[in-house]
Amino acid sequence: MAKRKGKETVKKPPRKTAEAYIPGSGEIRNEIITDTLEINFMPYAMSVIISRAIPEIDGFKPSHRKLLYTMYKMGLLGGSLTKSANVVGQTMRLNPHGEGAIYDTMVRMTRGNEALLVPYVESKGNFGKAYSRDMVCAASRYTEVKLTEVCKELFTDIDSDTVEFIDNYDSTTTEPTLLPVRFPSVLVNSNTGIAVGMASNICPFNLKEVCETAIALLKNPDHDLIQTLTAPDFPGGGALIYDKNALEEIYNTGRGSVKVRAIYTADRKENRIEVTQIPPTTSVEAIIDKIVDLVKSGRIKEISDIRDETDLAGLRIAIDLKRGADPDVIMAKLYKTTTLEDAFSANFNILIGATPMVMGIKEILSEWTAFRVECVKRRIFFDLKKRKDLLHLLRGLELILLDIDRAIATVRNTKEESMVIPNLMAEFGIDKIQAEYVAEIKLRNLNREYILKRLADIEKLEAEIAELELDFKSKQRQYGIIIRELEEVIKKYGAPRKTLILEPEAVTAVETPEPEAVDYPVTVYFTREGYMKKLTTMAVKNAGEHKLKDGDAIISTFETTNNSEILVLSDRQNAYKARLYEFEDGKSSAMGDYLPAKLGFEDGEGIVFFTCVNEYTGTLLIFFENGKAAKVDLGSYATKQNRRKLLGGYSGASKVVGIWQLKEGEPQNFAVYTNDTRCLVFDSDLLDTKTSRNTIGVTVINLKSGRKVKKVVQIQRMTKNMEAYKVFSLPRAGTPIKTEQLGLG
Repeated sequence: MAKRKGKETVKKPPRKTAEAYIPGSGEIRNEIITDTLEINFMPYAMSVIISRAIPEIDGFKPSHRKLLYTMYKMGLLGGSLTKSANVVGQTMRLNPHGEGAIYDTMVRMTRGNEALLVPYVESKGNFGKAYSRDMVCAASRYTEVKLTEVCKELFTDIDSDTVEFIDNYDSTTTEPTLLPVRFPSVLVNSNTGIAVGMASNICPFNLKEVCETAIALLKNPDHDLIQTLTAPDFPGGGALIYDKNALEEIYNTGRGSVKVRAIYTADRKENRIEVTQIPPTTSVEAIIDKIVDLVKSGRIKEISDIRDETDLAGLRIAIDLKRGADPDVIMAKLYKTTTLEDAFSANFNILIGATPMVMGIKEILSEWTAFRVECVKRRIFFDLKKRKDLLHLLRGLELILLDIDRAIATVRNTKEESMVIPNLMAEFGIDKIQAEYVAEIKLRNLNREYILKRLADIEKLEAEIAELELDFKSKQRQYGIIIRELEEVIKKYGAPRKTLILEPEAVTAVETPEPEAVDYPVTVYFTREGYMKKLTTMAVKNAGEHKLKDGDAIISTFETTNNSEILVLSDRQNAYKARLYEFEDGKSSAMGDYLPAKLGFEDGEGIVFFTCVNEYTGTLLIFFENGKAAKVDLGSYATKQNRRKLLGGYSGASKVVGIWQLKEGEPQNFAVYTNDTRCLVFDSDLLDTKTSRNTIGVTVINLKSGRKVKKVVQIQRMTKNMEAYKVFSLPRAGTPIKTEQLGLG
């Protein structure tokens, strides 16, 4: 061994690599990707769907259920408050995901956070606010919690074998798979979750209305939901814009959206607006940030100051106005341009038997009723068994009553303790359970009075057993039990709606003028890749070479004014509109605005047509692959409100080949080419103008099976060769192209 400065130098063994510890690591193997996904990814995806993100029919995700059950076992139902940290620590016996995740789950269920319409956790301390992005909760060591009174309806009969119990993650205790909720909690409180490839977003409904609807459906399966279930009811209040068709879509399919707007008061003396309730999909900070941006950009000039004055009294956003400003007009503008009016998108995705299902209200209440019937039947069976067991014991005691002295003598004369039970069984003809019961009676109770009192319960027990057996066999009696329970819930916890219902007439009552914008001549350039530049007259004079993306080119130029609109049609049959003054003046040295991003296109959506419009006059001529063409009145794209997106911009029955804008009274000639080398030239006046945007058009050129229109060309000047292909009525088959005729190849 080598020595250095009196010490031995020991050569260390080489460090082991991952391959030495993990079998198979470092190997390169050829695997089929679908097999790898099935083995490695699918178990994870199913775990997220089933065990984390999607609620079940009792209205809870596993994390919620574990937390509430832990609090129930801790005696916090009706007990005194305890530190949140204690609950978090105990919950980790069922939910080992770290105290941060558990505490966040608890915070959302507290009364103080105001996220739930019917809170499950009573709270003391700072739990933040659901409507604020910046108001965060205090640490768990400072706050205190217990279960609210309504939780009695979640846990009633849980100890009567109403639901299944399973082992926790380390098999040291058990937990319920579901809670035996006595009301449809799945619809009473909102629930949002994002799983793998799917999501759930359940809007809350008023507790009283949900219970009344469940009762009505139990009595009449054809009950009209809209009669008892008015609309969603959000914990933050607000005003829901009533749309019966939208509500019926949600009720029937489980998908759809409703619009909710903020509630405000106008102090005209102080020239101030105070917003006190906001939609559930936004926050105080998001609203203020957006209003500040609008003021800075000059789109709203009547606001002088905005403050967040939220305090212990509740939410309040104060908006100071300039002198002479009308608060109602300003709020109408803000409703259009900020999240003071926002849409709640519903997606009623619920786990039913470990299978995610998107269901309407009737289906959800039907599944809840089936679940609740099962709970009631299990409770009845549990109670029935207890009473039958007690009756069996009393029947044995009844036989002892015939001769108490003989029973005492039998016990006294038995020499061995182990023979007491067999001797009693032999002496009185009773079974082992009855004999055990008699043998355990205290000496002081072996008197006629005690036994007669106990035997008086036999008749009562027999009546109760007969009643329970009827309940167990009859579904109608079980429905009656559920109805009585729901009526009790309504009586105890029913409360008025928090969200107001706003009729559509009230929404359109205030006319909102368009924002004022300076009008001046501009030149608009549109490129093949979807970029748009707006240049002033001066910028055009001083323009150098246009900066473009590699491979891009300018394909359209329009001379118009700053107050005109752009109209864009996408390859998904959507129409997008915007005012030119919404875009900043550009330079030739800049690439310009990318319209798909600016207009909010969907992923993968592309542009098929672009134009600038001063007045919606003239027509659009749309050609399709199937040989049809549609001449659509441009006025069908005009809207009274400043809408950015119109569905059904044109027909999707066939792929678009080309779109042209025709000015009013100006006929145009077009050459239609097919992939079987045929051509047809016609005047656009041969087509009638349609007012419907998504018309499928009329046949221009007859096509044989498997043939389609290849391209369409607008003819600026007719030549003699082109005249040979021109037709004067439609449809026609077209003429085979002669290669020697130039201009038509």
